[in-house]
Amino acid sequence: MAKKSMIQREKKRIILNNKYAFKRSNLLEKYYITTNSNLKLEIHSKIQKLPRNSATIRIRNRCWKTGRPRSFYRDFGISRHVLREMVHQCLLPGVTKSSW
Repeated sequence: MAKKSMIQREKKRIILNNKYAFKRSNLLEKYYITTNSNLKLEIHSKIQKLPRNSATIRIRNRCWKTGRPRSFYRDFGISRHVLREMVHQCLLPGVTKSSW
C-alpha cells in the first residue's frame, strides 16, 4: 500500500492538470506556431508562471486499489499484484494464465 500522502499528492496533481489543461495547451500551441522570438519569450514566461504540478507529464499512473505506482497495467488500471489476485478469483473474465 502506498503512503496516503503520495496518493493525495497525485490526486492534487490531477485536479491541477484538469484546471489548467486548456490554458496550457493554448499557450503551447501559440508557442510552437509563432516565429517571432520576442513573442516566444513572452509566451514561454506565461507557461512558466503556471503551476509546475499542472503539467500532464508530472502525473503518475497508480493502482486504484493499492496506490502502487510501479508495475501498472493500463488496460485494467491496477498493479500486477492486484491483477494476479483478481484473476485467481475469476473477477476478470477472459484473462487466463499463459502457457505454451
